[in-house]
Amino acid sequence: MKKTPIAAVLLLACVNLFAQQDSAQFYFQKAIEQKTAKQLLVASKSLDKAIQFNNKFKEAYLENAYINLEMRKVDNALNNFNKVLELEPTNTAAAKELMEIYYNYHQYAKAKELASKCIGCFNAEKIIAMCNYQEEDYGNAVKGLLSFLAKNPTDAEATYTLARSYLDMEQFKNAVPYYNKAILLNTDKNAWIYELGMIYYTLTDYKNAVVFFNKAAEKGYPQKSDFVENLGYAYIYSGQFDEGEKMLLGLLEKKPDNKELLRDIAEAYYNGKLYDKSLGYCQKLMEMDMKDGKALYQAGLCFQKMGQKDKGQGMCDKAIELDPSLNGLRQKQMNGF
Repeated sequence: MKKTPIAAVLLLACVNLFAQQDSAQFYFQKAIEQKTAKQLLVASKSLDKAIQFNNKFKEAYLENAYINLEMRKVDNALNNFNKVLELEPTNTAAAKELMEIYYNYHQYAKAKELASKCIGCFNAEKIIAMCNYQEEDYGNAVKGLLSFLAKNPTDAEATYTLARSYLDMEQFKNAVPYYNKAILLNTDKNAWIYELGMIYYTLTDYKNAVVFFNKAAEKGYPQKSDFVENLGYAYIYSGQFDEGEKMLLGLLEKKPDNKELLRDIAEAYYNGKLYDKSLGYCQKLMEMDMKDGKALYQAGLCFQKMGQKDKGQGMCDKAIELDPSLNGLRQKQMNGF
């Protein structure tokens, strides 16, 4: 049997290789044209063919990843970007896209790993810091976000995440300026505005709480019961009693048997030194339940503040008989608490 010369075999292999590369390049160029014509699905199929002819065609994998990402076929995009990194571990374009995809998919460990390798990537530092926030590593999140914002002060998302980091660490006063800045950078985020209102409420700055609750509502924040209740109390505690009562009475119309809401309104008016108004709500509670010791005790305090000390004291004594746990409250008041 006549043997084929080795040189001929090598030549044939080279010819096949060049033919495959030519075919791969042909389909790659065809895909670019199809992409330009917005024929994304067809372009992706052409890139698949290019890869079939050359399974180390890095540019084809990368282009296919971008096209699949544009078509929102994220899993296909992930596979192609990862293939690029297999072929070229230092490819920053693929690493950048992957770290963002993994972050959006809540795979924070992978996102941080890729970000740490993405030397020169614009937002790698931001991604690492935001992953730290999501993993509740607030100290490193704050450190990283401060560093990133020193170079990119107009990034609204990073500014908000820094504010949230301080909030979650209960450093409310540190959170306030960054919330204000984030809201200025992105005026459409009604949830950010509402959160700032809640911080002011927590800090007992009720006037600012009212301002930001209303701004959130203007921007479309859902005005559910908890929102209405918070705004109502903010009005009352800021001295805008009529506005606050109007909102809270609206809640009571929906839930007329809500004793805790009535109790809180009575206490709010008592703290606001409107003892007659507080007494009125105590009366409503006792009409619902004549054995409501807490309501009777609150009413007794109101009478004492209104100058009827003996009557008020007698009511408080009766309330303690009904609810002995109130004796502890009396001891605190006697001790100046």
